[in-house]
Amino acid sequence: MKKRSGGNRVIVIGELNIDAVASGLLELPKLGGEIVASEFHLTLGSSSAIFACGVAKLGHEVMFIAKVGSDYFGRFCRSALREAGVSTRHVSRDKQLKTGVTISLSTRKDRALVTYPGAIAAMGPEYIKRSWLKGQDHLHMTSYFLQTRLQSSFPQIFRDARKLGLTTSFDPNSDPAHRWSDSIREVFAYTDLLFLNEYEALRLTRTLNARAALKALSHEVPCAVIKLGARGAMAVKDGEITSASGFKVKPVDTTGAGDSFAAGFISTHLRGGAIAECLRLGNACGALSTLEAGGTAGQPTRPALKRFLGAHGPAEHLS
Repeated sequence: MKKRSGGNRVIVIGELNIDAVASGLLELPKLGGEIVASEFHLTLGSSSAIFACGVAKLGHEVMFIAKVGSDYFGRFCRSALREAGVSTRHVSRDKQLKTGVTISLSTRKDRALVTYPGAIAAMGPEYIKRSWLKGQDHLHMTSYFLQTRLQSSFPQIFRDARKLGLTTSFDPNSDPAHRWSDSIREVFAYTDLLFLNEYEALRLTRTLNARAALKALSHEVPCAVIKLGARGAMAVKDGEITSASGFKVKPVDTTGAGDSFAAGFISTHLRGGAIAECLRLGNACGALSTLEAGGTAGQPTRPALKRFLGAHGPAEHLS
């Protein structure tokens, strides 16, 4: 089936958890020691949810599929998604499970994460109906290594999405076990846009730098993007590498910045933007997200994004 272009409807299938964010750390803690945080927030977490909120704030209709426990954290997650404009009618609740939690320890430059998977690891393919993909324009999935029951179904979900005319994007995130199994490449076969940070890209491709990693990835996916944090981002499409510098901001918390970047990139891509524009708007969304604690509080609406871009160089056209 021919893929639609310019679509507004995005479906996100993934993990859902709370983020407990300790920010303003001068350094990361060491075992046996103690450090002090300047701020602490309990907020909506998970790569999938942060992306979903980011792309919803940019004007897209977003449907979220996930599993949580029937507990306070589960109710908190569902409420936060709805507040951002994300549909939660397909977020299932299980009385026998606890909702996942990620502890985020954030300095001004980076962060470390400790995750209790809870219900994340319990969601399997039986919670996803193929019919829910119909009428959608784009599928985004993340956290391949955390979703242990769903992991083997990723290729089939992406294959079904492609058959139904959706474009697809995949941000696998890091492998906590550090194995980086080649089974992930079965997902690449049905991925239109692949997002990785620099560390992930080098581990997956066994290369020494981002440019070499992009060249290797160009043989596996139509478009691969490597997020470089404050340095910006690089992408390869049709064999051509494009890079864009990051924006100079004073970050409060970098939690979820990469997912906000992906939201900005994909929103621009779905509206027909060129790769350079996708990178620039992605970088802007990532930068803005770091100005507030947690992954979603700083995410921009389209008017806010336009104002930011106008204040940081030539005005961008946002259709």
